[in-house]
Parts: sequence; C-alpha cells; structure tokens
Amino acid sequence: MPNEVVRLICPNLQCKSILSVPASARGKAVRCRQCGTKVHIPMGNKTPAAPAEVKEPAA
Repeated sequence: MPNEVVRLICPNLQCKSILSVPASARGKAVRCRQCGTKVHIPMGNKTPAAPAEVKEPAA
C-alpha cells in the first residue's frame, strides 16, 4: 500500500499530539511539530506475528 501511514502519540507528557508519518519513516527519528520532541518511529511488522508454541513439560 503506497499511502500507508504510521500513527503514534508524542511521548512528551505535556504534548501528547497524534503524529501521522509515512511508512517510509519506519526506523528513523522525526520531530513532533507541536513541541519539537524527537520521536523514534518503530520498524513494526508488515505481517502479524504467529503465536509462540506452548510446549507441555515432560512428565
């Protein structure tokens, strides 16, 4: 999807603005337009992670 957007909340507790950045910004740092706080955009997963297998203890 070429128009994919990543949305997150500014970590500055006095700001808490909602940031919308392009998916191409994943793994980079951006600045909040409201307060100037530097925010690291997480890489994220394109596909959901499979649940871990639960192994039963040996009897």
